[in-house]
Amino acid sequence: QVQLVESGGGLVQAGGSLRLSCAASGNSFTTSAMGWYRQAPGKQRQFIARISSSGTTGYADSVKGRFTISRDNAKNTVYLQMNSLKSEDTAVYYCNALVGPNSYWGQGTQVTVSS
Repeated sequence: QVQLVESGGGLVQAGGSLRLSCAASGNSFTTSAMGWYRQAPGKQRQFIARISSSGTTGYADSVKGRFTISRDNAKNTVYLQMNSLKSEDTAVYYCNALVGPNSYWGQGTQVTVSS
């Protein structure tokens, strides 16, 4: 079992920055692919960014160049640095862990960008 706890969300003005954190429990973090997703009201959850166990990253086109995903294996934590935030980035942000065939989700953290 893996438990994920997100933090760092909040209210920020357009153009501002936030850094989300996702702390993972368990012993499988270093071998897990980690990702961030978001879900805006009335919309489906969408992929934002991923990082493999070896550090390879991938991003959705909507956030490429503005968001950066990283991981600290010593702290069992994955981060999402979000810069140049836009009102359309407003959503609940979820952390995801892929451990073998299993997928785990955090409870989400709200990010609200005011214009």
